[in-house]
Amino acid sequence: MYSFIYNAGKLALLKGEVQPLAHTLRAALVTLAYVADKDAHAVLADISHEVSGTGYTSGGKALTGVTLVQDNANDRAALKADNVVWSVGAFTARAAVLYKDTGSPATSPLLAYMNFGGDHTVSGDDFNLEWSPEGVIYLGE
Repeated sequence: MYSFIYNAGKLALLKGEVQPLAHTLRAALVTLAYVADKDAHAVLADISHEVSGTGYTSGGKALTGVTLVQDNANDRAALKADNVVWSVGAFTARAAVLYKDTGSPATSPLLAYMNFGGDHTVSGDDFNLEWSPEGVIYLGE
């Protein structure tokens, strides 16, 4: 399993174009066919092979319970959020893509990519996207 912050997302965070406590952040699910490119992919419109199926709506779900935490023990700051649940789903996902929702895929900056390390399939069950206890994303040394 691997994850990264898109380079355009890093720049958007540094420029203040993404303010996690003020803007809507969303998690979209993608299939194995999506080949993540942290250099070339900058906005949601660059993402291909988003999941489709029962219980999933294009664009994913908004994050709730977003907080920012300073972690002095590990010398980092983290963005944390509630887990995301798609109820009674019927689909297969390989990864999640975190982005700021501007209302248009052409201008919605990508933030992070989280690969699950394998396909996760639900058929009439809830799909739970559980974030690491360390945070959805974090910046550290």
